[in-house]
Amino acid sequence: MEEQNKADSVKKFLDLVKKSRRGKFKVYIGMSAGVGKTYRMLQEAHALLKNGIDIQIGYIETHMREETHALLAGIPLIPRRKIFYKGKELEEMDVQAIINIHPEVVIVDELAHSNVEGSKNSKRWQDVVDILDAGISVISAVNIQHLESMNEEIEKITGIPITERIPDKILETADEIVNIDLTADELIDRLKAGKIYDKSKIQLALNNFFQPERILQLRELALKEVAHHLERKIDIEIPKQIKLRPERFMACISSNHETAKTIIRKTARLASYYRSPWIVLYVQRTSEGGDKIKLDAQRYLINNFKLATELGAEVIKIKSDDVTKTIVKIASEKEITTICIGKPHLNLFQVIMRTAIFNELLKDISATETDLVILS
Repeated sequence: MEEQNKADSVKKFLDLVKKSRRGKFKVYIGMSAGVGKTYRMLQEAHALLKNGIDIQIGYIETHMREETHALLAGIPLIPRRKIFYKGKELEEMDVQAIINIHPEVVIVDELAHSNVEGSKNSKRWQDVVDILDAGISVISAVNIQHLESMNEEIEKITGIPITERIPDKILETADEIVNIDLTADELIDRLKAGKIYDKSKIQLALNNFFQPERILQLRELALKEVAHHLERKIDIEIPKQIKLRPERFMACISSNHETAKTIIRKTARLASYYRSPWIVLYVQRTSEGGDKIKLDAQRYLINNFKLATELGAEVIKIKSDDVTKTIVKIASEKEITTICIGKPHLNLFQVIMRTAIFNELLKDISATETDLVILS
């Protein structure tokens, strides 16, 4: 057992060492082709060169866009590897050359690209993992439609099957994700001006992929993905005691139909005002379980759960006789900032003095940074 503990300790330390040696990973993400990801990467490369950083191009795809192509001047380029495949000479990124030259930072475009058969890795994102593991930082770019988890959703939006995809875990390993955002009108103007495709392809693109309603939906998905990444980064890197907590509401309801309905609706309005997520919690005591609760009360509860769901809440139902501890526990787990309860039917002073649950709830919440709102 002791030997096993030593082995585990050594493995943990090795993992820490490897992590510290790993290169940093930055990804530019966009809602579609033509938003300016490659342009921004090359702009950043020039800024890093001016600051004395050894940055080189491992692979870039300018699609011969004039403004983007002009930015290649002055940035060192690592030659691509030539491969003969099915009688044709093709070019791929030379991963081994990048690792041997070992620049501080390398630009690797088209993260979702599939490599030619016979390459060490089948996908470019796997090449990027090898480069990062070698201690070289990578700046890359990808469109939102190439994310594996969004594949079906995006196919419904665009009507176009996406064959080249990257697993979500790759974006999760990124140290930084930057969204290149444009409005639908700005993107369509760029297309019409010939800044994305050759003029012969413009009308076809306008009739298919580049329609305002499609662009708007893709834009929303890209913005949400970057927001999720930022939330994950905050959760991991910022100590809980100094973290600025977003508003999160929790409505605590009982089997009392009218009171519960009012609490749900008022909490929904509060959450809507703050544009925040919210939950509805019902703690079912033994006295309210199974055949111990009247059928009409059961129906009211089900209807209230349905109402809460329709208004956008996450509904949580827990069996426990320790109501206070359950409320405080769920509030902590869900990082709730405000607990909403109904006004007791008795005089408030009498409730505080005589009702054990309410008294205990006040005492427990006072030890946290959670607010308690009593709704009339």
